[in-house]
Amino acid sequence: MAYEMNFAPVLARAPLLVQGATDTIVLSAQSITLGLAIGLAAAIVRTNGPKWSSVLAGVYVEAFRNTPLLVQLFLIFFGLPYLGLRMSAEQAALFAVSINLGAYSTEIFRAGLMAIPKTQIEAGLALGMSRLQVLRHVVIVPALRIIYPALTGQLTLTLLGTSIVSAISASELTLAGARIESQTFRSLETFLVIAAIYISITFAFRLVYWLIGLRLFRRKKAPSVAQAVRPATSSEAAS
Repeated sequence: MAYEMNFAPVLARAPLLVQGATDTIVLSAQSITLGLAIGLAAAIVRTNGPKWSSVLAGVYVEAFRNTPLLVQLFLIFFGLPYLGLRMSAEQAALFAVSINLGAYSTEIFRAGLMAIPKTQIEAGLALGMSRLQVLRHVVIVPALRIIYPALTGQLTLTLLGTSIVSAISASELTLAGARIESQTFRSLETFLVIAAIYISITFAFRLVYWLIGLRLFRRKKAPSVAQAVRPATSSEAAS
């Protein structure tokens, strides 16, 4: 007997799907923001920090890049309470996904930072730029241009990886799908809809990444060292 697909029971629970998709988007956005901040800080420490801090950052990166996200999630959610630190499922999910992304993005950022010639950095300092100006204009912006495709690819994997947090019953799209499946017993239809929603969210995030890249790298040309420190002309000063 041929299987007859029926999406009506699944679509009738659209509010649950919308809530799950919203939770996934919020978790992904928060995790990406925190993870990138962690990754950039750790990459700077690994390339320019003291020896001891570079070693600590390296241990962090290797520990989290060589263990599964699911294991990290369980350690945080089930293990930290033994140390007196208890988190809700949503807090543990955000923490786990953020530090996991931080470890991977550290190496991506570090590759970009190491691609900047030291002579270019020395030229910026010689022209009177502060170390913060050199880091911003001479190092980070050109490095970001180099690593942007790899970085956005990792962010997409992070978004899809948030489905793992359903293992600790954190609110997100996969958990919503599991609940709908248990209510309707329409496994195929449920997870076809869930897959379609994930594809839509992924393309929406990729569109955002494309627009950000368009603004950062196509419309605005990164200033050279000389342009960043050149004195204003008399006409510019007058204006």
